[in-house]
Amino acid sequence: MAEAVFAHLVRERIIEKWLIDSAATSDYHTGENPDSRAQSVMESHSIHMNHRARPLTANDFRKDIKRQAPKNCKAKILLLGDYDPEGPCIIEDPYYGVGDEGFEKVYEQCMRCCKAFLDKES
Repeated sequence: MAEAVFAHLVRERIIEKWLIDSAATSDYHTGENPDSRAQSVMESHSIHMNHRARPLTANDFRKDIKRQAPKNCKAKILLLGDYDPEGPCIIEDPYYGVGDEGFEKVYEQCMRCCKAFLDKES
């Protein structure tokens, strides 16, 4: 959901400098479409989600980051929720919840966080 929200905001703001991709820390759902509840929530907000689950790979840590980094730069890995102006910093996985409510909450958190991130980085 975060990838789709971020891509949506980048398109709205006509920002062209981002390569947007996402991957999971596990391989449980590799190759699968997003959860139907996530798709339903995103459709209700007119945001297209076109992603298949994939796990992180070693190559994910080599993408453009090293080439673009200034000398002696040490990249940071942060939580998307670190950018949430309302907190909390953890965006809970709604997968095991019931109905769309948890997915709606995640959408709202992702939207706040992605907006705040883009405001800070633009």
